[in-house]
Amino acid sequence: MRIADNIITRLVLFITIYLLFFPLLFSLKVERPKKVLNIDKNIAFQNLKIQTDLGPRIPGSIAHAKTRQFIQNQLIDHGWTVEAHHNHFNQKSIYNILAHLNNMDNYVLIGAHYDSRIYADRDPDVSKRSQPVPGANDGASGVAVLLELARVISSNQFYCSRNINLIFFDAEDNGNIDNWDWIMGSHVFADNLTVYPEYVIILDMIGDKDLDIYYEKHSSEKIREEIWEIGASLGYHDVFIPIEKYSIIDDHIPFINLGIEAIVIIDFDYPYWHTTLDTIDKVSADSLEKVGNTVLTWLCK
Repeated sequence: MRIADNIITRLVLFITIYLLFFPLLFSLKVERPKKVLNIDKNIAFQNLKIQTDLGPRIPGSIAHAKTRQFIQNQLIDHGWTVEAHHNHFNQKSIYNILAHLNNMDNYVLIGAHYDSRIYADRDPDVSKRSQPVPGANDGASGVAVLLELARVISSNQFYCSRNINLIFFDAEDNGNIDNWDWIMGSHVFADNLTVYPEYVIILDMIGDKDLDIYYEKHSSEKIREEIWEIGASLGYHDVFIPIEKYSIIDDHIPFINLGIEAIVIIDFDYPYWHTTLDTIDKVSADSLEKVGNTVLTWLCK
């Protein structure tokens, strides 16, 4: 009888402790370990150089197709699932590239455009305005950082609580040209969304050696304030300037029109915009690093 009494006493004690502490265990939040993540500016710059070495990535060109293949190969090598989205907009073929590591629920979408402009219609040399834009900053810089984010994030998923998807837009940069328009790739992508992202961040013209990134007026105030504050905390006060300056038609607009919080991170004070002078000597690995680290810190905070 003493053995039975002892067993019953222990059982009652165990049940009491279980009932007291089990709800407490469930209420505790499991904190992810903190780790400082950084992009490699040299890898980002190499991503940019590969694109510019292919030549102008105007839609329908060989360089455009090779750039698309380069992006997909890099994403697959880094462990991302890649979806090639071929659609039409204004009777033009549009090739967007979507990449994800997990599912499409409660995700943040980070994007950039990979095409470059057909005509350098702002070139100071009038005789060159029918030539294509090299697009070292306007096109290649955003893609370069996105691919480096893909590499770092895939190797550090445990440290990033957000579900992150990447989108590489086609046909962003050819407005005011016959039979073309601005942001065609993002328009057709947004029109066909079935699951909306929580937030959208667009990177465009972020490689300028003299980098000044102001608030863009259409962009979500909440996200831009968070990201600019992170940029300042990383020591980039001179780069992320919390003052509104421009209203820009860019790939964030179709998402804003859907009611999604979206922003564009862009240095629009770029003197070589839409000229034949938008070449690799005008961009900086340091600028890519500053934007990449700021976005990465926001994603994995």
